[in-house]
Amino acid sequence: MHEHAHEAHHDPSLVPVTITMAILAVVVAAVSLLGHRAHTEELLLQNKSTDQWAYYQAKNIRRHTYELFLDLLSVSDPKNTELAEKIKQKYSTEIKRYDGEQKEIETEARNLEQEVSLEQRKGDRFDMGEVCLECALVISSITLLTKRRLYWAGGLFLGLAGLGFALSGFLVH
Repeated sequence: MHEHAHEAHHDPSLVPVTITMAILAVVVAAVSLLGHRAHTEELLLQNKSTDQWAYYQAKNIRRHTYELFLDLLSVSDPKNTELAEKIKQKYSTEIKRYDGEQKEIETEARNLEQEVSLEQRKGDRFDMGEVCLECALVISSITLLTKRRLYWAGGLFLGLAGLGFALSGFLVH
C-alpha cells in the first residue's frame, strides 16, 4: 500500500483519489463520533427512564401498603373510633397523593423512553453512515492498487450514500 501511495505521488491522475480518501477519512471520524455520542446519550436516557420506573414502583408499593393498612383497620374493632377515623382520613389522603405522584412519574418515564428511542434511531443512522463511508474509503483505495477509476466512482457513490445516512440522523424527530 505504501508503494502504491508513493506511485500515486508520481501519477497526478491519482491525486483526486488520494484527496477523496483523505476527505472520506475525516468524514468517517466525524460520523463515528456522532454515532458514539448518540448511543451514549441513549444509554444515559435509558438509565434515567429506568430510575423513573423504579421510583414509580416505590410509590406504588407505598400506596398499596397504605391501602392494606386501611383494609386491616376497617375489619378491626378499634377502641377509639374517633382516632381510627382520623387515621383512615390521613392514609386515604396519602393514597390519593401517591396516586397523583405516580401519574406524573409515569408521564416522565414514558417521555424518557421516547427520547431513548429517538437517540437510538439517530445513532443507527450515524452508524449506517459510518459503515458506508468506511466501505467508500476502502473501495476508493483499491483505485490506487488497480488504477481503475471505476473503483473511485464506486467509492464516491458509497461516500455520498454514507453522508446522506449520516445527515439523516440530524433530521430524526
